[in-house]
Amino acid sequence: MQYFTEQAYSHREALEKIRQKYGDQAKILTHRTIRIGGFLGLFAREGVEITGYVANEIPKKKLVDLEEEKKKILATVPVTPKVPDITLKEVLKEVQAIKEKLEIPPSRKLDGHPTIQRIEELLRENDFTESYIRRLIEWVKKEFSLEQLENFEVVQDRVIEWIGDSIRIYQEKDRGTPIVFVIVGPTGVGKTTTIAKLAALYGISSARPNKVRMITIDNYRIAAKEQIETYGNIMGIPVACAETYTDLKKFLALYQDVDRIFIDTIGKSPRDFVKLAEMKELLEAASGRATVHLAISATTKAADMFEIMSQFEPFGYSSVIITKLDETSRVGSIISALAERGKAVSYFTDGQRVPQDIELATPVRLLMRLQSFRVQREKLERKFNRPSEDLYVGKE
Repeated sequence: MQYFTEQAYSHREALEKIRQKYGDQAKILTHRTIRIGGFLGLFAREGVEITGYVANEIPKKKLVDLEEEKKKILATVPVTPKVPDITLKEVLKEVQAIKEKLEIPPSRKLDGHPTIQRIEELLRENDFTESYIRRLIEWVKKEFSLEQLENFEVVQDRVIEWIGDSIRIYQEKDRGTPIVFVIVGPTGVGKTTTIAKLAALYGISSARPNKVRMITIDNYRIAAKEQIETYGNIMGIPVACAETYTDLKKFLALYQDVDRIFIDTIGKSPRDFVKLAEMKELLEAASGRATVHLAISATTKAADMFEIMSQFEPFGYSSVIITKLDETSRVGSIISALAERGKAVSYFTDGQRVPQDIELATPVRLLMRLQSFRVQREKLERKFNRPSEDLYVGKE
């Protein structure tokens, strides 16, 4: 490529000079007005300066020759038979199917898997809450591959273990003696009977019986005092009735030489805020020394369990006691409520007999009550019936 600059007194004159020197191949880039001639800057005339270049174009004949050569080369290439339209459509269809599979997130691929669907059905059959089921199913999707999901027995065994891991077991704190054990809860859950069972469990049935006392502050329910006194007389365990903060303080001071003190409380609706406030004020007499435990019936619906747990939260309860376990065949709501509120369970009761129908809580007891699951008791007992930092709460 050749560049040029031409000057003339007029634009036409400059273009003529360019055409004469460079022909039709000359291309104009710029033009500007300048001063031409004169002497020492005097008597100069106005002119034009044009710059441009000459394009080295391939001659037309050479272009024709190149086209001929291309035709000769193409003529020597063998022609591939045309693929039928139907084959091409099938190939495109397969490519599209592969693309769709690659674009589907892994979690969506697993949603319709028969194993996951069956696990969801079993959880709903056992009355687990929807939020608990969602959390467990997400865990299954992360834990198992598509290939592993083909083995339903292995998956369900791991699901049962995961459910067991979500059940937290209460361990009693070492607060010295006497151990003050307070039970709160709504009306009708069996608090008084549970107090009697605990008193008998530690005061009579134990290999090394404790020195036990019972106190009731339930002065509202008809015959409440008589009921617990009857239990006390049968077991030979003294019972006291505290009506005020001062009364409770006095009895706690009087019983300093015993091992355990069990306190029965007022059975009121969790929505009876006035009575609950009065009871909380009275129990302040045992503040700093007592552990509070919330009694809930196993027959309670999950939504009501959540409400009861919330309403009794101001009492600072350390664990939940599940009563009337024999009156339900579905334990999913219990497990869900405990897990979602992060609460530990301490005891199960399953009948009216004193003291037989009470036991320390274990995950295995609840897992054995799961419906339609294959539950392997020996395997679960090896896993759960031993102390573990992860399963127990309340340690200091």
